[in-house]
Amino acid sequence: MNNQPINSWLLPDGVQETLPPAAFGVDLLRRQVLQMYHSWGYDLVMPAMIEFMDSLLTGTAHSLDTKTFSLVDQMTGKQMGVRSDMTPQVARIDAHLLADDDRKVRIERLCYCGHLLHAQADGITSSRTPLQIGAEIFGNTSVTADVEVVSLMIETLHTVGLKDISIDLGHVGIFRSLVSITELDDQQEAILFDMLQRKSIPELEVYLSELDLPENLRAQFNQLALLNGDIKILQEARQIFKGCHQELDEALDRIQSVIEVVQDKYPGTLINCDLAELRGYNYHTGLVFAAFLPGQGKEIARGGRYDNIGAIFGNARPATGFSADLLNLHQLSDIPQIKTFGILAPNNSDAALNQVIQDLRSQGQRVIVDLTEGKSEPAEQQCDKILIRQDNGWTISEAI
Repeated sequence: MNNQPINSWLLPDGVQETLPPAAFGVDLLRRQVLQMYHSWGYDLVMPAMIEFMDSLLTGTAHSLDTKTFSLVDQMTGKQMGVRSDMTPQVARIDAHLLADDDRKVRIERLCYCGHLLHAQADGITSSRTPLQIGAEIFGNTSVTADVEVVSLMIETLHTVGLKDISIDLGHVGIFRSLVSITELDDQQEAILFDMLQRKSIPELEVYLSELDLPENLRAQFNQLALLNGDIKILQEARQIFKGCHQELDEALDRIQSVIEVVQDKYPGTLINCDLAELRGYNYHTGLVFAAFLPGQGKEIARGGRYDNIGAIFGNARPATGFSADLLNLHQLSDIPQIKTFGILAPNNSDAALNQVIQDLRSQGQRVIVDLTEGKSEPAEQQCDKILIRQDNGWTISEAI
């Protein structure tokens, strides 16, 4: 038996800390992005880290149950959960807490930034403690709202310093429309969904040949997996799915409308159509999109439309939004590490010195009082300047 003690300072797999100077850089970036959201009209909300489980996993958030840590509230005996995604929380805030509003048309723009806790590593990064940042629009079904959130996602990545990005757009209504004209059961639908997500063409062809489907519909499912490319692919899709379903035509129209406007605003951003893109199929109801960087296998930001999100809270609301892991974006960016040097001040009770220190700090200067009593060099205390006494008072001098 191994009696060696476990290192108590080791963190669990997938759990990370951010140390100086990176922590200051991440927080500065957080403030810059949230300020940008503010300038677009988004109001910041700070949802609770922990909620009763029956609220946290209500409605569309049920897909998060395997990711969510649960515990028992010692005050009530009820089961509680630590949030694994802030989007359902923000939807609850919009539907319930902000519902007392006498505006005839209540459109709410909300943004957020906070840590999540995942029971399993999954999604955008392998981290179990991502710092989720995102924005949502509630109360509007228009293409303009979809364009705005896609644009805001692009602006977020540009603010982080990521320029060479590409965007994939899809629409879950395309697959849903095809399924709706079949008699497939839930299990068969789930198998098709999985194969399309994996783009497993040979496997898909074999499975479709075993299903009792009309030949033309079998071919349409096969071709759906191949419909991936620039905006021209939409015209090909219209020919393939001609006469299928009105909802499918509307989905193609929405994708085209969003691409045309976004591409005009961001001509340097590569925009692709992926009509078999089904991220969040059980959660989203319309347009879905994701951002990628060259050489990165996983998306770095993602979002989509999830209408009627507030229905379970008694206030059904159309919604669209996106989110990303700010820690991951900071690591991917080429933003230089910020190492701030300060001014070293002697440990002295002189009133004039204390006033100078107070004035400098109020101006945003970093002033460090030398608690080593001169036994440590300024550079060792991250200072490149010092406060020295001269005939006319205290002045700043370069550290030698």
